[in-house]
Amino acid sequence: MIISEWPELERPREKLLQQGPAALSDAELLAIFIRTGVPGQTAVDVARNLLSRFGGLRELLAASPEELCETPGLGDAKYVQLQASIEMGRRFLAQKLKRDIALTSTQDTKDFLQAQLRDRPHEVFCVLFLDNRHRVLAFEELFRGTLNGTAVYPREILKRALKHNAAAVILVHNHPSGVAEPSATDEVLTQRLREALTLVDVRLLDHLVIGDGEMVSFSERGLL
Repeated sequence: MIISEWPELERPREKLLQQGPAALSDAELLAIFIRTGVPGQTAVDVARNLLSRFGGLRELLAASPEELCETPGLGDAKYVQLQASIEMGRRFLAQKLKRDIALTSTQDTKDFLQAQLRDRPHEVFCVLFLDNRHRVLAFEELFRGTLNGTAVYPREILKRALKHNAAAVILVHNHPSGVAEPSATDEVLTQRLREALTLVDVRLLDHLVIGDGEMVSFSERGLL
């Protein structure tokens, strides 16, 4: 049976319009994106097979164009559309941290940073620069490393803080291993950066470590 012959409340598009996107399963959401099925399979069937093959929605979204386009009915155009939708999601979260907006929501900050860093295959070290009212001045990726670590230079962070005339900063880096637990090296580096920033009257508010679906805050741990 084709989707148009299903009961109205079971059709993904109609279900979304009447109940909202949160009511849909991963397969139903993906089916709306795919739009059409292939001979013998509805769009929902294709979506379910994709999720099963890749192991879930997150793994599917991280697939290469070659892997995704092996599926009948999908091609370069669908891959491009999928990547564009992911980037729109990232930019939507970034808008919540745009200039002149104070960081009043810890969850907004975490959502934005996780979206930016969680799936990186290598370690990156970034800084949120804030004014004295904790409004965002800039978010910058300053250092990029390997799977196991990256070199961080305090002097460069101080230069960028002074350029932005920042009153405070939040440090953030990811662990590609997926484990967000800070290392001894992370703790030593944080103290070095805190001392260096104090010399130029810039407060270190927090250092966040991004893992696979989790985040550790140095401030919440009492490490600052």
